[in-house]
Amino acid sequence: MEDAERASAYAGRAGRAVPGDRVRGVRRAGAAGGRAVAALGAAGLLLSGCASMPDHGEIRRVDASQGVDSQVRVFGAPPADKASPADIVDGFLEAMTSDDPQLATARKYLTEDAAKDWRPGSAVTVLSAGLDRVRVEGEKDPDSPRWKVTGKKLATVDERSAYQPETGGKRYEEFLQLVQVNKQWRISTPPSSLVLSESDFQRIYKPVNKYYFSGGTLVADPVYVRQRSDPDSRMDPTTQTVQSLLDGPSKWLGPVVSTAFPSGTALREGTKSLSYDGQNTLRVPLNEKGSNVGQPQCQKMATQLLYTVRDLTASRLDRVELLRSDGKSSLCWVTGVAAASIAGRPAPPEHQYYVDKDSKLVRMVLNANADEQQQDKPEVAPGPLATAAGFKVGSAAIAYDEKRAAVVSDDGHGLYVVTLTTAGQMPQPLLTSKTGKLTPPSWDAQGDLWVADLDPQTQGLYRIPGGTGAPQKVDVAGLDGGRISALKASSDGVRIALLVEKEGGRKNLFIGRIERPEGKGDTSRLSVRELRPAAPQMAEVTAMSWAPRGRLLVVGRESGGVDQARYMLADGSMVAAGLPGATGLTAIAAADDDSKPVVAFSGEDGIVWLPPGAQWRTVAAGGKAPVYPG
Repeated sequence: MEDAERASAYAGRAGRAVPGDRVRGVRRAGAAGGRAVAALGAAGLLLSGCASMPDHGEIRRVDASQGVDSQVRVFGAPPADKASPADIVDGFLEAMTSDDPQLATARKYLTEDAAKDWRPGSAVTVLSAGLDRVRVEGEKDPDSPRWKVTGKKLATVDERSAYQPETGGKRYEEFLQLVQVNKQWRISTPPSSLVLSESDFQRIYKPVNKYYFSGGTLVADPVYVRQRSDPDSRMDPTTQTVQSLLDGPSKWLGPVVSTAFPSGTALREGTKSLSYDGQNTLRVPLNEKGSNVGQPQCQKMATQLLYTVRDLTASRLDRVELLRSDGKSSLCWVTGVAAASIAGRPAPPEHQYYVDKDSKLVRMVLNANADEQQQDKPEVAPGPLATAAGFKVGSAAIAYDEKRAAVVSDDGHGLYVVTLTTAGQMPQPLLTSKTGKLTPPSWDAQGDLWVADLDPQTQGLYRIPGGTGAPQKVDVAGLDGGRISALKASSDGVRIALLVEKEGGRKNLFIGRIERPEGKGDTSRLSVRELRPAAPQMAEVTAMSWAPRGRLLVVGRESGGVDQARYMLADGSMVAAGLPGATGLTAIAAADDDSKPVVAFSGEDGIVWLPPGAQWRTVAAGGKAPVYPG
């Protein structure tokens, strides 16, 4: 007996019901199929709910399993003997949400040919709620009924496992054709992709990062893999993630990154599971395409794998070893220490910066474990800013090497780049805004400086190459009449987060891809492309910062809610952890290092810190505009 049938049968004998607020839309298995839920708790019981199901009618909503978390396993029940067309449709739609690894139960609702050809793992359609289904009236052949299933699209997950939010309330619509096979109704035209509600999607799939190179820097590319075996490839989550890495970057990120793996590289044929040895080493066997490379290239390949798998697993990973196509001989290996030097990530920051009550740029040595009495006192940032009489700083950005600062004057009209290593006179402004204001600036890891001008006459996004060249106006596709009110370039230099204000004053967060011209010719053609919503769950965003592992730390509010600070995945797919007690914040900054405290500005408390595992504490009663290097 298969797992799904065994779970359903046990649930029926147990006679226990799952409360309605735990699982919705669960039906009596003997009537029309449905789902059995296995709660993975101390009792280890298999539970099943029951509710009557009509076999005819007009529009019927198939509800999602709202409230079921990832620790609960849901199994479909096979079709009952002589089930009606309506029961077959509903049973199939619910069986698609099953944790059955191969979706074997869902295939039982299909004709033999349809079950053989169906590839549900190739793509996923995510809906904001459940499906509506209705029988199509007026069909010429009453013995071959057709059902229309519809819903509101929230997102799609493509063949490379990348999540793409839908905008504009796009509708999902497909038709399921039913035929009789040996006097049993079956579906001959299943959906072209797996169709899941948002809650089912978050239960079945997990977000992971795979990593690619932009120049000499690793870039996180967020994707989703199944929490258990994939129904098509039969691979476990780690192996799915590695194969997704080998398949190449997502379509959105692809134009600005590259991979060290040769074209056609895949896992050795038959590899379904990857395991760790006693020395915390992951061994990955490759096919012939990936087995003929030199050591420098191989170590870059291993570095991509180490960062990808380290984000995925809770166990410690110290080393990745690549194996040749024989599955035995070593191609190369890389340790975590060696991979860190290959990855080209910015060094951890030594200071945290903010503008004090006297409009001076100050910095504090990062000593997050010290108590308030031992905490190092802020010092005025060295260089021309320390001695410039009468110059007031409004906002600042610090280069990753902490040798230069870009500051906007307190009136918002002038952008200056100053050294933090030697004394001297204040330089002339690199960019001025005559009647408007400049946003706080931002550095990327390639040494370029970014800022937006709010002056209606010169409004737009500007880049100062190397922080020294002439400002270049950057074309931003997809603004649709909005203006950029804040920005933050990612440390990898290939993405930029833009806070866009549209008519009515509401601000929403978008991420754009920074496309740089190839070679060393004309750099003025640099542009920002394919803006996509980064926080669609938020009705309005107040402040944001990049955070470790390609995430965003966002201050904002949901519709009808209060302001809060939450980590968000950069593809706009879901809200991750929130920050406790984060109310009244109007600015926030996070380092590209989980061990450093989050720093923010509160109108009531001034500059506040949230060290890892601790509570918020005030570090400077006066001040504003907190930043980390970047």
